[in-house]
Amino acid sequence: MKRNKLMPNAIFIFIFSIVALVSSFVLYIYWYIEISSGLDEVVLKFGIDPRQVFESQTAMVIVVLSLLVGMILTGLSMTFVYNQKMQQLYRLQNNFINNFTHELKTPVTSLKLYLETFQKHDLSKEDQQKFVSYMLQDVHRLTENITNILDLGRIESKPFKGKFVEQDVVAFVSSFYQQNAHLFQGGLVTVVPPQSGHYEIALNPSLFEMLLINLATNAFKYNESKEPLLTVQFKKTTQAITIEFTDNGIGIERSQSQKIFKKFYQVGDSNLMSAKGSGLGLYLVQNIVAAHNGKIKVLSGGKGQGSTFLVTLPISKLRERT
Repeated sequence: MKRNKLMPNAIFIFIFSIVALVSSFVLYIYWYIEISSGLDEVVLKFGIDPRQVFESQTAMVIVVLSLLVGMILTGLSMTFVYNQKMQQLYRLQNNFINNFTHELKTPVTSLKLYLETFQKHDLSKEDQQKFVSYMLQDVHRLTENITNILDLGRIESKPFKGKFVEQDVVAFVSSFYQQNAHLFQGGLVTVVPPQSGHYEIALNPSLFEMLLINLATNAFKYNESKEPLLTVQFKKTTQAITIEFTDNGIGIERSQSQKIFKKFYQVGDSNLMSAKGSGLGLYLVQNIVAAHNGKIKVLSGGKGQGSTFLVTLPISKLRERT
């Protein structure tokens, strides 16, 4: 939709640039053919010094032509920048399609293989339990990707219409990770509660759970440590609460610290990455934080140094957002 809106603007800019270019040539020809001949007659008739007339007219034309050339260059530059952005968007969307196709196809293929094994072989109860466990993991993976797509449409509808309730964010985060540890098998989430104080904010429970899931999933998916870890801590000022999500994952280069929140963006070459994904997780997180009138940023020492995501949310009274 956004691309369709931008396309007419780019076409208009391009046409406007061409019109300005043609106009400059027309004015130039007009000046030499019409004005020069007319001025020659005036100069001869009244005995005026030709330099006084032609110098002023020449300066005027130079100014006009300079403005037209400047408009042309500006228009062409905007068209070039737009074209570059469209190419980048195309690459991101192409990566998303390739990766998401992989994300959907892999668990389906795996499920098919396990079901065929059940059908062709008389498995022991132990093997059955093992295969069922694998199948449940594939179903979870498939569900996660479908949920991301559905959530994307929900979050991108602005303004977001949802109920916000005042809750203790420390208790909310601790309870969620404790009750949903099975969603993050292979990784350990440690929530470090503050020693004292009230940490109440207005939040939307379903959206905030989505944020917690995506940050934990991101921390463990892009992690090459033997024991993937995610530590959650809290800091408070008079106006805001900051939640720190620190992992021991692959880290993020400084040049990519802003790009990772863009839709479809993935760190590195998506064709070479061992951890495939849709490129929507952190984009969803950023939109969820924005829906809570908050801010998010990432800190990392670079490759192999882990990352810390800082989610800052305002301390506010209970309110309905419609």
